[in-house]
Formats: sequence, C-alpha cells, structure tokens
Amino acid sequence: MLTVVGCHAGGEVGNVVTGGLFDVPGESVFKKMIHFEEYADDLRKLCLFEPRGSVNQSVNFIVPACDPHAQMGYVIAESTEYPVMSGSNTICVATVLLETGILPMVEPVTDLILEAPAGLISLRCHGANGKVTRVEFTNQPAFANYLDRHIEVPGMGSIKVDVGYGGMTYVIVDAEALGFQIVADEARELCELGQVIKAAAAEQLPSPHPLNPLIKGITQTLFAGPLRREDGVLKARNTVVISPGRCDRSPCGTGTSARLAVMHAKHQIAQDELFVHESIIGSTFEGRIVSTTDLDGVAAVVPAIAGQAWTTGVSQIALDPTDPFQNGFTLSDSWTQQVDNGLIKARD
Repeated sequence: MLTVVGCHAGGEVGNVVTGGLFDVPGESVFKKMIHFEEYADDLRKLCLFEPRGSVNQSVNFIVPACDPHAQMGYVIAESTEYPVMSGSNTICVATVLLETGILPMVEPVTDLILEAPAGLISLRCHGANGKVTRVEFTNQPAFANYLDRHIEVPGMGSIKVDVGYGGMTYVIVDAEALGFQIVADEARELCELGQVIKAAAAEQLPSPHPLNPLIKGITQTLFAGPLRREDGVLKARNTVVISPGRCDRSPCGTGTSARLAVMHAKHQIAQDELFVHESIIGSTFEGRIVSTTDLDGVAAVVPAIAGQAWTTGVSQIALDPTDPFQNGFTLSDSWTQQVDNGLIKARD
C-alpha cells in the first residue's frame, strides 16, 4: 500500500508517493532511477496504468538523497519513460514536501536543494500560512542540439525544426507554420501529429547528451507559438506532446528550459530577461536564463523556471494479491497506441 499526495502544477498532474515505498539501491538518484526502470517498474505501472492510474498523470517517488548537499531525492515516472528531470513534477514535489511537513517550511521563503536524476536542483519556495505560493527552481544546464534543420515527416514532407535539451530532449516545431493556434480543440490533432514528428526527428537527428550517454534523445515534441511582447514582457504559447500521445497541461518546465536554450542560441532572448510561457489551457510558467556555461564543448544556458502547484488530496493505492490486473493495463482508446511494457528505453 502506497500513500500518495495528489498534486498538479499548471494543470499537469504530478502525484507524489510519500509513504509505503522501500528505498532502492544506487549511489546517486540517477542510478536509483535506473534501478526503478530495470527492477521495480511494477511500481510505476501500479500508480499510472489502469485500473488505478490514468494516462494524464505522472508520479514521483520520494527517495533519500545521495548527495550530502540535498535534503531529499525524487525519481520521476511518466507514462512511457523515466525522465531525468521534469519542471512541473519538481514544482509538485517541492510543494508536497513542504505542505505535508516532510521538510520544514520557513515563511516567507524556504530554500531547498533536491536531488533529481539529472543532478542537484536548487529551489526557492515562497509560502504563507502553510501554503506554497511559488516555486522557482534552477535547472541543470540546457542547450540547443540543432537549429533550423529540416526533417522528412511521413504524410507531411519536409518541415523545419529545432532540437533542444532542458532535462528532456525536444523537437521544437513552429505551430503557426503548421496552421495551429495551440488551443484546446486542436489537442487531439496536435498529439497525433506530434507523435509522428517525434518519431521522425528521433530517427533523423540523434541527440546524445554530451556528459551522459544514458540520457535519452528526442522523446518529446514541443509546438511553439510565436514570440510576442506585451508591456515589454516576452511571451509565447506552447504545448508539449507527451507519449503515448497527450498534451502536457502545464507550460512544461523542461520544455521551457529547452526553448530558452534555443532562443538564446538564436539571439532572441537576453540573459536575465523574463519569459512567460503559456500552456494550451492558459496556465503560465516564468523562465529566465541566469547564466551561461559549457558542457564538454557544447554551449549551454542555466535556466530558472517558476510556477505554482496545488495539492488535490491524499489517497492510498493498494495491491490486492488476488487482483488479476496487478501490473495494470493500457488500451489504445485512451493511450493512443498500445503500450506493451510502457517504457521508452533509455538504452538499447
């Protein structure tokens, strides 16, 4: 039986398992993530697959930090992969840790360091009366893999894309050029097309991480709306297509980080300039580039992303030993495609 705190950031569900979980082996949270993937994936399926879970949510497993600088660690599990970083999930984890009292909240600002599989994440959490009202985290470095490259997409021909890494690797597509405004009634068409573009880009544009070859290449499509300025503030709309084929409800923290890296490489944004990223449902995250750096010869930026999360309840997930669906199941009516083992593998 697992105790789960329900939470969402910008509409994207990122539930947090706070009780009933055993620790897993690994001298870093990245290696703990690998252990989950290879030996304990039944826990992800228990939380996310039907009949207990659903396709439109992620789950975060709280684990002890391995790095002495961090107060806590967390492993992120999504429908088809274990990403090394997720912005909306990070905001959910910090909110749950503080609002449940697992870590002490200091008002008006609590500074935290958490260990994600991607590495250490520094956070500033604003709060009042026991409620976390804003979380800003400094992400691990983000970078542009490709700029203005053409790929061949079945049924579409040649389209121009960028590729950027912000904790996950994104193929970034000009939504307006493909006739999209990124509004709610376009969601299904965006998802269907996004899955096709993602597969084509992953095959044609290999995108290894310069420091960690075990981090996946392209697994996400980001449809980017046009940049605009309102009252001097740079803004844009976007949606990210998450496998097996749904829209991220939030503006997406790692997608925002990847877009910031691409924008910086194209000289579209300056360091410390505020960028407001909107989701398909109108929720917003704020992003900025706090510094630049180098990853083994690859120019990179260090992004900071801010948003808010809300807890939605506390529940317990039970596993009855006589239940015929102990590992859950998926159906293509809601999962878009049949998911056999439910994972995009990090390694061949």
